[in-house]
This record gives sequence, C-alpha cells and structure tokens, in this order.
Amino acid sequence: VCPSPHCVSGTCGSHSPSPGRGDCHCDRLSLSLAHFCPSYLPETCLGGGRVVGAQEDRDSNMPELKKPPGFTKKPQSQTVTLGGKAEFVAEVEKPNVKVKWQKGGKDLIAGPKYTIKAEGKKHTLIINDLAKGDGSAYVAMAGTVKEKFELHVKEEEKAAAPAAPAAESEAPVKEQNQAELPVDDTAPADAHQNLTGLFIEKPESISPHVGDSVSLIAKVDSSNLLKKPAIKWFKGKWMDLGSKAGKVYQFKEVYDSKTKIYTFEMKITKVDKTVAGGYRCEVTSKDQFDSVAFDISVEASIAESDNILTAFKRTDAGGDDAGELDFSGLLKKREVKVAPPPTEEVDVWEILKKAKPCDYEKIAFEYGITDLRGMLKRLKKKKRVEKKSESFGKRLESAYQVDKGSKIRMSVELAGHNLDVKWLKNGKEIRPSGRYIFEVIGLKRVLTIKNCTLADDAEYECISGDDKCNTDLFVREPPVVITIPLDDQHVYVDDRVEFDCEVSEEGAVVVWSKDGVELNREDSMRLRFKKTGKKHVLIISDATKLDGGRYKIMTNGGQSEADLIVEDKVLEILKSFADLTLKASEQAVFKCEVSDPKVTGKWLKNGHEVIPSKRVHISHIGRFHKLVIDDVKPDDEADYTFIPDGYAISLSAKLNFLEIKIVYVPRQEPPKIHLDCTGSVVSHNTIVVIAGNKLRLDVDASGEPPPTVAWFKSDQEFTQQTGRVQIETKNNFSSLLIEEAMREDEAKYNILVRNPSGEDKAVIFLKVVDAPDPPENVKIIGIGEDWCTAGWDVPPYDGGQPVTGYLLERKKKTSTRWMKLNFEPLQATTFTASRMIEGCAYEMRVYAVNGIGTSQPSMSSRTFMPLAVPGEPMHLCVEDVTDSTTTLKWRMPERIGAGGLDGYLIEYSKEGSDEWIAANNEPVERLGFTVKNLPTGEKINFRVRAINIAGKSQPAILAQSVTIREIVQHPKIWLPRQLRHTFIRKVGQQINLVIPFQGKPRPLVSWLKDGKSLDEKKISTRNSEVDTILFIRSAERDHSGKYELSVQIENLIDKATIKIQVVDKPGPPESVKIVDVWGFNASLEWEPPKDNGNTEIIGYTIQKADKKTMEWFTVYEHNRKPHCTISDLIMGNEYYFRIFSENICGLSEKPRTSKNTAYIQKDSKTYIASPFMEHDFNHAPKFTQPLLDRSVIAGYTAKLSCSVRGSPKPKIVWMKNKMAIIDDPKFLMRHNQGVLTLQIRKPSTFDGGKYTCKAINDLGEDEVECKLEVRVPQ
Repeated sequence: VCPSPHCVSGTCGSHSPSPGRGDCHCDRLSLSLAHFCPSYLPETCLGGGRVVGAQEDRDSNMPELKKPPGFTKKPQSQTVTLGGKAEFVAEVEKPNVKVKWQKGGKDLIAGPKYTIKAEGKKHTLIINDLAKGDGSAYVAMAGTVKEKFELHVKEEEKAAAPAAPAAESEAPVKEQNQAELPVDDTAPADAHQNLTGLFIEKPESISPHVGDSVSLIAKVDSSNLLKKPAIKWFKGKWMDLGSKAGKVYQFKEVYDSKTKIYTFEMKITKVDKTVAGGYRCEVTSKDQFDSVAFDISVEASIAESDNILTAFKRTDAGGDDAGELDFSGLLKKREVKVAPPPTEEVDVWEILKKAKPCDYEKIAFEYGITDLRGMLKRLKKKKRVEKKSESFGKRLESAYQVDKGSKIRMSVELAGHNLDVKWLKNGKEIRPSGRYIFEVIGLKRVLTIKNCTLADDAEYECISGDDKCNTDLFVREPPVVITIPLDDQHVYVDDRVEFDCEVSEEGAVVVWSKDGVELNREDSMRLRFKKTGKKHVLIISDATKLDGGRYKIMTNGGQSEADLIVEDKVLEILKSFADLTLKASEQAVFKCEVSDPKVTGKWLKNGHEVIPSKRVHISHIGRFHKLVIDDVKPDDEADYTFIPDGYAISLSAKLNFLEIKIVYVPRQEPPKIHLDCTGSVVSHNTIVVIAGNKLRLDVDASGEPPPTVAWFKSDQEFTQQTGRVQIETKNNFSSLLIEEAMREDEAKYNILVRNPSGEDKAVIFLKVVDAPDPPENVKIIGIGEDWCTAGWDVPPYDGGQPVTGYLLERKKKTSTRWMKLNFEPLQATTFTASRMIEGCAYEMRVYAVNGIGTSQPSMSSRTFMPLAVPGEPMHLCVEDVTDSTTTLKWRMPERIGAGGLDGYLIEYSKEGSDEWIAANNEPVERLGFTVKNLPTGEKINFRVRAINIAGKSQPAILAQSVTIREIVQHPKIWLPRQLRHTFIRKVGQQINLVIPFQGKPRPLVSWLKDGKSLDEKKISTRNSEVDTILFIRSAERDHSGKYELSVQIENLIDKATIKIQVVDKPGPPESVKIVDVWGFNASLEWEPPKDNGNTEIIGYTIQKADKKTMEWFTVYEHNRKPHCTISDLIMGNEYYFRIFSENICGLSEKPRTSKNTAYIQKDSKTYIASPFMEHDFNHAPKFTQPLLDRSVIAGYTAKLSCSVRGSPKPKIVWMKNKMAIIDDPKFLMRHNQGVLTLQIRKPSTFDGGKYTCKAINDLGEDEVECKLEVRVPQ
C-alpha cells in the first residue's frame, strides 16, 4: 500500500518509501499502458510517472488498477451575451457520482446566481444574469476526474449610427473629468492584509494563452491619504515596467471623484512566452506603502500542438490531480525542441565576473546576496575546457539564479535515449520529493525545485554514465524592509543611547549612518552594533554632545531616520527638607528627592561631613536621600546640608533642640502658652511645610493647677488622636503631628489652654506648599514647515508658591518616548519648537515649575503635523478681458508640501491703491478664475495666493495692471472638419451640430435654410458666446438642404455653409421582367426605383425561388447594373425572381417580383470531346545569361559563367580565340541544370583573350563571348 497522501488509488505499486517521507515512490513502471502511476503529479510522484525498461517491469509486478469514474459527456466552452444566461451540461458514467462545479478553485453554491441540477447521470450548471466578472475558466469535478471549460461574456452590439454624435460630444467631457483629478483626495481606509493596506482591489494571478490580450486592475482608496498615490509595476524583483511602456505594456489611470477611488490598469496587448513570470505592484503615498505580488503563467494556444507534454496528459485539464492518464499521444513519435523560457532577471553571477574585487561587497548589498564568500570561492575556480560529451547533447548552464520562494528548472539534453542520469547537490544524490521533481521530455532531463530556500543555494551535478556536468544555483532573497522604525532620543551627557529597529528578515545586512556619513566600529570605540534575530541595535556608550545629529539605518528595501539630542546634565530638586524642632530622645529625619537616581551626595553638619554611626544613619534609595538621627541630643542642634556630587547646589535646614525646664511657680498660676517656633514666641505665627513632609508642632503650657489644652482647626475643635493627623498630650505638653502634609491641612489652628486661674490663646497659620497643578488647555497656535508654536493656560493652583516657569515635551504620535524641548524653565505661556519633520504627526505636553518642584504633565495637545505653506502660483497671466470682467489663469506652485493644496485666493486693487479686495470667498480649486463686476476703464492690479491648512502662500502678482475694456475681435467661424463636406444622416436619427466661433463683443448669430429662416418648431438652435448648436431631434427628408450660418459684429460678418442630406431606404425597382431563357440561364431586366431614398442607388440584390417550394435564395448582392444573367438553374424547374434596391441606408423594405417565370427545358445533348493536342517543348538553344568581361589577377583561379536553355539538351563547346578547348587540364568545364561554368586554374598573362561558349542541338545553335584580361600584380 502506498503511504503517500497524494496517491489516488493507494496501490500504485510503490516500494518502501524513503525515511521520513510519505511521498509516492512510483519509479518502477512497466512499458504496458495498463500499468501506470495514478499519482503522476509534478509535486508528488517522485518517479515522474515516466515509463522505464522491461527489466524494471519484471521487478515491480504491479497489479492492474481500476479506472476511476469519469465523464461520458464533457461541458463545452461557450460565448454568451452580457446579461444573458449560460447553461453547461455534463454526463458521468454512473448515476450516483457526485459532481462539483468550481470557479477559481472555489466550489459554486446554488442560489439566485447559480442553479445546479442533478438528474441521474446528467448534471447541469446554469449561470443567470451574466456579468463581465463571470467570464472565466470553470471546472466540473467528479471524484478525482476534472473537466475544464471556459465562459466568455461579450457585450451587446450597439447601434453604430445613432451613438456616433453622442460619443463625439461625450468624449471631451470624459477627458476633462480625468484631467481634473485632485492631487490629495482621500477615502476611509479598509482593513487589508498587506502593510498599510492601501489596496481595495488587487491584481490576481492569471494564465492567459499565447496571443491573448489581458488587463490587470488595482484599486486604491484615497480618502485618508495626504498625497496622490503613485503606483509602480515590476516584473521579477527589479524591472520597472514603466520604462517598457509601448506596444506590449500599456498603463492607464482613472480617478472617481465620487468614491475617491483610483483605478490603475496594466494592459498586455499581445501575450507571448516572454511575458510569463512573477510580477509585483507597489503603491506609495507619503509615508504609506502597500505591495502585492502575482504571477502570469502563459499557456500554449489552442492551435499549438507541437509540445510533447500535450501527448502525456490526463483525461481532464482541470488540474494537476484530475482525471486519469492518457498515453495515446506517445504512440506518435516526433522530435520536439522545447526552448527554455527567456528570463529578464538580472544575472548577478555575470555582474560579479566583470566587476572589480573592490566592488564585490557593494554589488552583494545591492542585489541581496548573503553567501558572498561562497560565490567568491566559486569565482576563483579555473575555467574548465569543455570537451565534446558523448552523453550530453546540451549541458547545464554555467549558473542559475532564482528568487527565494520561487521555482527553478534546470535541464540537460542527452545524446541518446538509453541513458540514465543522476542529480547531485553538493556531491550528495537528490531523491525525488514534493520539492525536487524529475521530468523526462524526449531527450531532455529536467530537475525542478519548488519553493527555493537559502539551503538550495549550492552546486548541482548531473551525471550520465562516466560523463557529468555541473552548475551553480544562487538563491536571491527578497528586499529587506523596516517593520519597526527608529525613535527620536533625548539624553544627557554620559548617558547610554540605544537606537533599535526591526527588519523583515533575520540576518539582514544593514548600514548605519550619521548625518549622511556611514558608521563603522573603527570610527569610535564607543559605538557597538548589535543584531538579535530581526532586531538591530546601535549602542552609544557615554554619549557626548558631538554624538548629537540625525541617525539613519538603511537596508536594500527601505530606511528609517531619528534624531539624537544630547544635553548637559541638569539636576532638579524635586522635594526639599525643612527645619525641625525636636525634644530629647526624639528622631530627626531629613529627606530630599532629586531628579537623577544615580546622583550621590554628602551630608554636612555645620560644614563638616556627617559620619554614619549607630545613632546616625545615611541612606540613598533611587532618587531619595535620607539622613536619620535617633535619640536627639543637645549636641545634635546644628545646620544640616546635603550637597550632590558634581553639582553646585545644596540643601540646608536647621535642627532645633527643645530643652524642658522645670520652674517652680506658685500653685495658683494662670496658664501660659509657650510656642516652639524659631525666634521669639509670639501669639500669631505662620508655619510653612512642604507637602509630603512630616510636621510636629509642640505646645508647652504652664500654669497651676496644670491647664488643659484644646486644638481648633478653622474654629472646629480637633481631638483626633490616631491617623495621619493626630494630637499627643503628655502632662503640660501637647503636640500636633501630621505624618505627610497635604493641601487640605492648610488652615488656621487655634490653641486654647485653661485652668481655674484663667486661660490663654494662640493662633497658628499652617501653610502647605506643593508642586503646582499641571497647565491647562494646551493647544497649537501656529504651524510651519519644521516648527510649531504651542500655547497654554496657567495652572489653576500654583502650589502656594509662585510659578517660576514651564517645561515642554514632545513625541511622535506613533512613539511612546517623550523628548524635552527646554531645560531652563520658560516664563512665557507660549513656546516655538523647531527641528521637526514635515508631515509627521506630533503631540506636546507642558509641566509647571515652582520653588517646590515640578507638576504632573498636562493633558497632551491634539495631534498636529508641521506643514509648510505652498509656494506662490506660477505663470499668472490674463486670458480674457471684457467691459466688467477679467479672466485669469495660472499654473500650480512648484512646491506644495505635505499639507497639500486647498485652493487659490484671487485679490485685486486699483492702480495706486494698497487696498486689496478678495474676488472669491471660497478657495478656487481650478487653475483659472473670472473676476466679475469690475469698473469699466479702470486699471486694476491682480494677485493670486495658494492656500492650504498651513496658511496662505506669497502672492503671485501680475506684472502689469489691466485696463478693464472690451477687446474687439473679428468674427470667425471654426467649422469642424466633418461639416466641410455633405453631412449625411438617416431618417429618424438625431442631428446635433456644435459649431465654435470667436468674436468680441458677443456677435449676433443667425441661421438660414435655403435662403429662408428656420422653422423653430422643427429645428432648434442655441447660441452662446463661443459656439452655436443646431439640433434636430428626429431627422426627416425635408430637413435636407443648405444651411447658412452668419456671425456678425457691427459691420463685420463671417459666413459658413453646411450641406445636410437626410436619407432613407429606397423603394423597390420597377418593371422587373425575364428577357430571355436559354439552357440553364435566365436574363433579367428592370428599371431603377422611383424613390431612391434621397441618395444614390449603390446596387441591387437578386433572389430566386422554385415555383414548387417558393423558398427564396439570394443569387447576387450589390449588383450595380439594372440587368443580370442568372446561371446554374436546375433543369425541369420553373423559377420566380425578385429584386431589392439598395442605398447607404440598406435594402428596400419591399422587393419587386417578376410577373412571368423562367422554365428550364429538359434537352438531351451528347458531349463531343475535342481532340487533345500535345504541346511541343523542343526549341533551339538560347542563352538566357551571357558571359561578362572579366579582369583577374595572375595566379588566382578565375571562373566564367553563363546559362543556356534548349530542348533537346544542347552540346556545349568552349573556345579560346576561336579555338576549341579540348582535354586541357588547366580548364575545368561544368554543366549543371543549364548553368555553364569554365574554371581556369591559376591563369597567366598567356591565358588572356576572347572566350566563346557555343550551344548546339538539332534545331539550331547559339553562342556568347567575353574578354578575359589577366593582370600581373605590381
């Protein structure tokens, strides 16, 4: 049993399969046609289905296979009119066989479009309401048997005459619509599979026949595009078919302004074998790109049958695995030469052979060569002297080249039929498989490799006996494109920079450059290039300001750029620390936050460095630096300072130690509040604390008996003793603790102490300062080519400290990395950013800064794009001037930019005035405009500006002012060419004549027919400033005549005469009669018709009918004379005759029939043959070509030639100076088919003279002569 999943029967007689393969091994077959491999597919059968010798048949012992069910009646190809119905019928051998109908490899499903019926063995497919898209190849499949048929859809025939005027009038309109395509129209993008998905309809792979004409359509949706899409058609990898436009390749572009869809068409007028191959269609628009690949495989024409492959075929051409094999074609022996298909690919091997060694790497990068070292090794091999082979009639080519993923065919031609070959790859024998296919075509042996990979790039050998030939196969990779681009970087000095991007292929060769200069490891030790799979990284260690610039990565299929900005380090204090007042045994904590987590620093106490101990702890965690002093003592009271290493800044705060003194007082002492504040104790104090810091406010109250302390916040008593804000009371000592100060803690705090002796009060104002809120309403208020101006509102809360400035950041919309725009806080609320890329989308955000720190970032601005205003319009000029209007025209600006072009603004002013008045409120898209309502006689200046989303361009000003005055122009009629002769139309057709003219002011137009005015009820006219139209809805015979058109301006007039002839079908001829009847002939005569249809009679059509059947048959057409003779009539029959008249409108509607009949009599006649006279071919000799005088050089053989004709064959005599030349070895005489030659071997001066040639036979003689001069060389 065959393990191959591709084997049809499963019992193909194969031997054990190769390890790891389930393919069919049908390589041992019998010569008998009953034994064959049913899995003969180029992709599956490793034996190729070929027939081998009888010796192998004895080894195989294959059983005879059952024939799969097939078609007894095959569906036939049809040609049906558009909108009609097509019906295909197929019959199978058995009634229970299921038949599938397919189109383009997909099953057809029954519905309104397709009707599928099955009645016993008969199966029917009906295609309703035919459209152009239904024209294609279809397949009927019964089991594994397929039958292919085609449906051709043609358009209905149109009435040629009525449509002619409409076509003439509509053609200019169509051309104008196509010419007015907008440059930057767009439409919603669809979800497509290729790259950015610009295609909404892609060209598909096709298989035309030789000589066909094919069209490939691509459609692009442009609603979201900033620029008009540009399309390129390629054949193979690199050939741009735009340079091949001509008779074979024709390109067309159509734009639909309603749907905003571009339709691109490539038409191949006449397909031949050179057209076959892989094609690619690319479309680009600004930074968007899409590509689609398709194949064109050319099939032989139906009439072409000289290919031996057509003899080795299956019963159905529907597919490779359809039907059973038919070997009947092999019974006819014939020699076939199969020419390899010509390739137009670039041969990199030949380029390397001719190139210099210094250019090898450049060529390898340009053409995507990855194994350059292997190619150079093969290039160094010495050229071998090819000896004539006894086994090979034609060897392999020196090298082959194929694209990765494509198919390659390598063929040799053997010297004999009984030779076997082996194929080797790098010295190892190749076994047939799904990718390696062996074919036998006559003396040819073909190796086909499908889906080529880089592993197939090797040396191949073909061995036949003791002889062999080899070749090299080079696999070229597709162009490498960048899938993830570079991002801009903004770093500080000594930072590490990494530019990373991702490409489409692993191991691709890329080139890094900075500001246009290629980067190498040798240039700097700080540069490092890293490659991980598809990811490529450029690493810059310890960046300096010199490293700033624009970096670019390039592949052979694309590039990406990014900016690097390197700034000096600026350390920001995000959080500071404040003074502390503590009692003995308490803990002091000084904590600050800086912007750089890598910065280290020192702590100083009264100018001396603090040394850590068991009681003093110094910590550094990320951006936070902390000094902690446990069990505070009086010696700890001092000024503490933190100094970051490498920066000229410092933070300071004072630690105050609170001593507790015991004072003896009388027992009846009124209470007294002792506040713990810097300086003297006062009743009103303001305490400032930074948000997030810890606050401890201690209140010492004295009095006898000990007083009670009460806290009030904003006049409400505060008694909370747990949580973030709490009250601690110990004896006469009360403290307010706030763990992390917040904005809501800011308030007025009242302290009240009481005892029986009295009370005391104190008021403390607690102010919490924090970083400000982020700015609001960030917006873009100005845009330029590479800059923008941003504006924002001040934050609603400044954090309790005045805002000292603002910091800005920007990023590309497609990136997640923000880049700072300024390092020093900006005082204003606007900022202009530069060095931006035009057409790239950006976002911006703003930070507010005060003395405490930096706010959170604001909401990002709306996405914006730097755009430049367009250039000024070109070639502004005046087209026309009237008493109140002026018509201007201009050309598009040279530079439009990424913002496109929205239209034009036209302005005018009086000469000497600076006030410009707008002539149009909305931008004008056309390249022309008529300014109306201008004062007559004034001199007016004009200017035009181009407008886009970025603003207005510089104006294009007319060089001179224009005087508003009508220009007198003589009247002139421009009569179209077709109206200069008689204009002929049929009755009932429409007449629409458009006749242009010129003249200013507007001329007076008048029409006359035969010297009289027109009847407005029958004939309509319409006049404009530049043309006049004569319109007749339905032409009648009485509309014929001479029409005179007059165009008059005052005393100036121009006239034109138009002859219109309306014709109709003629009447029947008159007086048809049979003049004479003799033998099998009859002579007719008639008179011309009375009504010739207003045109000349161009002929007559004569028909005959037997009196018995009265079936009419045409005898003559287009007979010009009014009489004729009809022959070949049948003896014994009686005939009637009828005649139609004919003019340019056609035949008359009714014929004229002869009143009498022609009877052919039956007469017996005896034929007497005339005696045969045999022609006499004998004649006297006669020279048809004479001898010519010659001048030869002594020592060189000379020939004298002439030709003679005569019968019987004449005798030839050559003479020199009237003496016959007989048996002279120096002279050689020849006579071949009447051509006479005398050869003189190495003549000398003695051989010069007069030579005569004489021809003699029994009927006479003839002779010719010439002079021979023998010259001695000087």
